[in-house]
Amino acid sequence: MDPSKTPNRILEARNLGFQYEGAEARALRGVNFCVERGEFVLLAGPSGCGKTTLCRCLNGLIPHFYPGVQEGEILVDGSNVTSMPTSEVSRKVGYVFQNPENQLFALTVEKDVAFGPENLGLPRSEIRERVDWAMRITGTTELKNLAPYELSGGQQQRVALAGILAMKPSVVVMDEPTSFLDPVTAEEVMKAVADLRLEHGITVIVVEHRLDLVCRYADRIIVMDSGKVVADGSVQDVLDGQFDQLTGLGVGVPRVSQLWAMLKRDGLVSGQTPKVVEAAAEKLGGKLST
Repeated sequence: MDPSKTPNRILEARNLGFQYEGAEARALRGVNFCVERGEFVLLAGPSGCGKTTLCRCLNGLIPHFYPGVQEGEILVDGSNVTSMPTSEVSRKVGYVFQNPENQLFALTVEKDVAFGPENLGLPRSEIRERVDWAMRITGTTELKNLAPYELSGGQQQRVALAGILAMKPSVVVMDEPTSFLDPVTAEEVMKAVADLRLEHGITVIVVEHRLDLVCRYADRIIVMDSGKVVADGSVQDVLDGQFDQLTGLGVGVPRVSQLWAMLKRDGLVSGQTPKVVEAAAEKLGGKLST
């Protein structure tokens, strides 16, 4: 059996490389990984390491819209993205941009969410059903008659996500979704995404260099540097085994993990590095106030 056709495998990169037209160096070099259905993957690394380029490969923007030289291949559901029309790729992989304003353009939220399903040529009744469903599960129904520019950053991010979900992709890729949000709103958006993943079995890939928020929800972390994958494993294993490498790359590891590492070096604590405050408090025998 072809390993790319494994039922639970949704994404796979095979020796993937890419160099933008006119660039002196390759943005991606020999990238290999696979993602199982329903996984929540955190893609991390310093600025310029190739995270966004990899995302563009996942949803077909590369090579269809960004000229350059590609090596290797990226497979979605066992099919090579390069040979798939972008309309077909968009049915499988939804991409939420770093700045939601870049993908919100209609006069109202409802029209924005309906844009994708309409362009798939779906029957009107199915479009109506998908739009209502996507707005309901992202908590944007009450915003449907507002213009995108009237929304807060968090609301815009939710609407952008609703527009992607209305196309019912198997994979949702979010490129630094918290970068324009305040901490409270960022937490709300990430929890909403995590809940959607658990309730609907969606595969989630979140690009982020600050790990505090996403570590709470991610199963796995892939770390990139200079266009290569330099770490890939469970969040816990990578924090325990490659903590110094992460901090050396400038990846924003959780502050509680940083504190634990300092205490560990002084011999004051031992054991696994906690990724959330609650875990650290439990290890120290304390109790969080409610």
